[in-house]
Amino acid sequence: MKPFQGLKVIELASVLAGPAVGMFFAELGADVLKVENQTTGGDTTRHWKMPSEDRNAPDSAYFHSVNWGKRHVFLNLAQTPDREQLLAWLKEADVVIANFKKGGAEKLGLNFGSLSQLNPRLIYASISAYGEDDLRPGFDVAIQAETGWMHMNGEPDGLPTKMPVALMDLLAAHQLKEGILVALLQREKTGKGGEVTVSLFDTGVASLANQAANWLNLAHLPQRMGSRHPNIAPYGEVFYTKDNKPLIVSTGTEQQFRALCFLLGTAQLAEDERFVTNALRLKNRDELAEKLQTAFKNFVAAEILEQCHAAQVPVAPIRNLLEVFDLPASQDLILEEKTPNGRTSKRVKSVVFKLK
Repeated sequence: MKPFQGLKVIELASVLAGPAVGMFFAELGADVLKVENQTTGGDTTRHWKMPSEDRNAPDSAYFHSVNWGKRHVFLNLAQTPDREQLLAWLKEADVVIANFKKGGAEKLGLNFGSLSQLNPRLIYASISAYGEDDLRPGFDVAIQAETGWMHMNGEPDGLPTKMPVALMDLLAAHQLKEGILVALLQREKTGKGGEVTVSLFDTGVASLANQAANWLNLAHLPQRMGSRHPNIAPYGEVFYTKDNKPLIVSTGTEQQFRALCFLLGTAQLAEDERFVTNALRLKNRDELAEKLQTAFKNFVAAEILEQCHAAQVPVAPIRNLLEVFDLPASQDLILEEKTPNGRTSKRVKSVVFKLK
């Protein structure tokens, strides 16, 4: 039996963050009913199609990414019968997930205050862009820009760059999942539901981790440095092999650095006064990278990777998605589902932890 078997979740959210939360619960056995806006053709992402996608298909690959295992219903909540039907479902629900624009939930009587009177055990979970009182629309790239992510991301001589997935949405989804789980635990103790809210902006700032700490404690303003780590070297440097394969190095200890130098036939670098400590390697990382690149060119990728893996030295191939999904481990993470039009849709699991 799955952990949330019997839990009733109603999803009034669209795009990525809210639906990702709904899919999390669906994967763990909950009955998730996704209510979509009939007047707009449903979730906005149904129409976010790649140029190569069938224009006549009812939904996009993007939509499928976070909408597995749900029941779908299209309602016009401006119409009384549809709204009353939704309220009847909400009266029996455990969790509702929403991302209404400010004032939208109150106008429809679907805010926490109204629904908690209808169903005192209901957990009301909502996502906003900048907080409940800010009217600005919020899209992931704007949040990445405003919370410092884009300023730090990219090559030193390149433009500020967003992450290639809507990372703020996904991180906010994780925050909301955690909040709902805590609210469910609290309900077990008190018998009462509650309200859980999260904003994309708060999530973006809260996820800055060591970069925030470097600023707050040291007044160090992070700059774009590609994949390189600001505190460790060599870490994040990319090197090309004899067969022109890109590998990325992430040595986090002195032992790993020394082992890498030995495997590359450059053991003397570990004793070089410019590189003998991490602090010195950070200071002289460009010179070190140049010497390591020369050494990597003496090896075929498969050969040096095998040696590094055997010696527990963290060096990894940089794969494209074709190569990623050729791996048996990745194949195990694919969820398939038949769509109403008979097609098979695919996406990756959002739940990858093992519960024993």
